[in-house]
Amino acid sequence: MASLASPSLLSSLTKSRTGRVSVSVLSYSCCTSRRRAKCNAYSIVANRRVFLGFGALFIDQIVTMASGSGGVGRSFVASARPRQGVSPVEQILKNVDWPEQFPFKDEDFSRFDESPDSIFYSEPRFVTHIDDPAIRALTDYYSKVFPPSNTPGVAMLDLCSSWVSHFPAGYKQERVVGMGMNEAELKRNPVLTEYIVQDLNVNPKIPFEDNSFNVITNVVSVDYLTKPIEVFKEMQRVLKPSGLAIMSFSNRLFFTKAVSIWTSTGDVDHAWIVGSYFHYAGGFEPPAAVDVSPNPGRSDPMYIVYSRKQLSA
Repeated sequence: MASLASPSLLSSLTKSRTGRVSVSVLSYSCCTSRRRAKCNAYSIVANRRVFLGFGALFIDQIVTMASGSGGVGRSFVASARPRQGVSPVEQILKNVDWPEQFPFKDEDFSRFDESPDSIFYSEPRFVTHIDDPAIRALTDYYSKVFPPSNTPGVAMLDLCSSWVSHFPAGYKQERVVGMGMNEAELKRNPVLTEYIVQDLNVNPKIPFEDNSFNVITNVVSVDYLTKPIEVFKEMQRVLKPSGLAIMSFSNRLFFTKAVSIWTSTGDVDHAWIVGSYFHYAGGFEPPAAVDVSPNPGRSDPMYIVYSRKQLSA
């Protein structure tokens, strides 16, 4: 967290009466002197909060403050205390006593770079954003939970898609839709049968009928959503009853484009945050988290938070 308070990033830190830290960012400088002219295009003026805390205890502090309980006699993440041999990510969403209201504010979804995402994603990036072991772990997970390949009537939606979706080799369905920001990337994706170019941060409406998809995936992109509740409500709407939504993430990201609540917190917090999106969107079963990190400490971690649309929704 020390890097967040670096003079090159932040102009000031002020602690609020609630114990959170407010940050006034006058400019974000990612550049050397040779690149300064280019980077100046991304200078911003914004207010954002940086949360200086770690893991389940930190999340407990946030939601306790949001609930107005003053921290007396109530824990919202009591089940997340570490047990030997069990990933804390997998414990954080067990038996959660959710606050009555969504505990985050609009400013928690601000970003260092508030320039249009259409500019940032205008050039295709034909690279993978997690390493090969993490990709294999995600693909293996998909192979266990996806409907069998070529199942009649099955439709898939890959949100924030690109040139690769990390589906199992040879996996096919009659309909696999990709929604992403760069058309050149989407055109190259071999699993997609159709695609739509759309910025969910500008327009979170998913342009499909109710009950259209059996599965929705999102790979290492949930951290960029500035309107997550709106997006998750749309996911719930377009999923078929009992349809599965799979949100996967690692610790790799475009830092300037990720939201404040994400860049200020850790992996366990991230699982709780994604779980909260499912919960407060409504119409989902209680979310669960899975840690499929293949080589902890030696390769990129890989975490999954998933839920299903309620049958009665």
